[in-house]
Amino acid sequence: METKDTICKLKGKVMNYAWGGYDFLPNLLGITNPDHKPFAEYWMGAHPMAPSELMTHDGYQSLYAMIKENPEKILSEKVYARFGELPYLFKAQDVNEILSIQVHPSKAEAEKGFDREESEGIPINAPYRNYKDRNHKPEVMVALSEFWLLHGFKQLDAIEKTLEDVQEFNVLLPLFRREGLKALYQFVMEMEQVDINALLVNLIKREIRKKNDNELTKEMPGWWVARIFEGQSEGVNIDRAVFSIYFFNIVKANPGEGVFQSAGIPHAYMEGQCIELMANSDNVLRAGLTPKHIDVPELMKHTIFESIIPNVMSGNTVLPGEKIYPCPVADFGIAKIDLSSTIAYSSKSYSLELMIVTEGGVLINNKLVLKRGEAVAIPAGESYTMQASGNCTLFKAFVPAL
Repeated sequence: METKDTICKLKGKVMNYAWGGYDFLPNLLGITNPDHKPFAEYWMGAHPMAPSELMTHDGYQSLYAMIKENPEKILSEKVYARFGELPYLFKAQDVNEILSIQVHPSKAEAEKGFDREESEGIPINAPYRNYKDRNHKPEVMVALSEFWLLHGFKQLDAIEKTLEDVQEFNVLLPLFRREGLKALYQFVMEMEQVDINALLVNLIKREIRKKNDNELTKEMPGWWVARIFEGQSEGVNIDRAVFSIYFFNIVKANPGEGVFQSAGIPHAYMEGQCIELMANSDNVLRAGLTPKHIDVPELMKHTIFESIIPNVMSGNTVLPGEKIYPCPVADFGIAKIDLSSTIAYSSKSYSLELMIVTEGGVLINNKLVLKRGEAVAIPAGESYTMQASGNCTLFKAFVPAL
């Protein structure tokens, strides 16, 4: 870094998306929210749309600009040679409303999609553009609270039972039994809106009544369907994403547990706070529950139509106080570090490492103090030690050894 500083505090960027909560991130970051805006995400990284800033003795400096000026020193020679940029984006999230049903493309498909839209002359900032870059977007989340998400298709026998048990879905059984999962999902996702309304209106009314009568729990699709639609006026078009809530796995992650989302796995975050780490990309194919661009044919092309059993990770202990959550990608790795008065932490960075404190406080190299909600950037090749006088939790983003 072109500054007398090496290890620096990092100031991220708040993203005020409509699905965010109002209290968690302001409390974490120690700021007020007088306008009662939704605080959805806190970005830490070098994404050109919202780059973080380093707090140096020379003032605030853009991490994106500093990497551009001296990439090999900050990222490491190997990381820069392979990726040409900081390959990840680190976030703290507060999910107050269900996010869109979505799928991320593989890197090869992202490259093809980006090049195709470029050749068609679609502006990069066009709201109807699918591919904003040539990168894939795998991602991992680690829960800070009880966290709920949709993740991949349920087992086939469970989907069949759903079609049997939900009266409105009985009509779909013959198609599913005859042609399978992809044909079923394609049929409901391409159904005319008037037919969706007719098929689902009574189901939604029934789920709302059952939720109000405390007959539903969060493990049940109906609880989430009722939450989406309760209070809405009758006659409003029903989002086709309702089908996904019944066909996908509903997953609960407890604090400290993580879930990885690979290319092609349909998913949606539903509720809770988490730390998220993803490849440095903005390629999202959406199928509903969003005012953003929806492209069902493109989403179908990249969806993996296979049942999966969700892998909820507890993390693997690699050092005293440190757990790694295995992610099968080269772009990023994530660790949870728990310190105390008797557990310190020493390491050397082999890539640019970003860390955020979610509980307590920590002293780095006996001179830099970080408290809850503060983040730090540690460039490649730096040795450091972290100590805490009480219990402290940090999350670390890094690039695995190449």
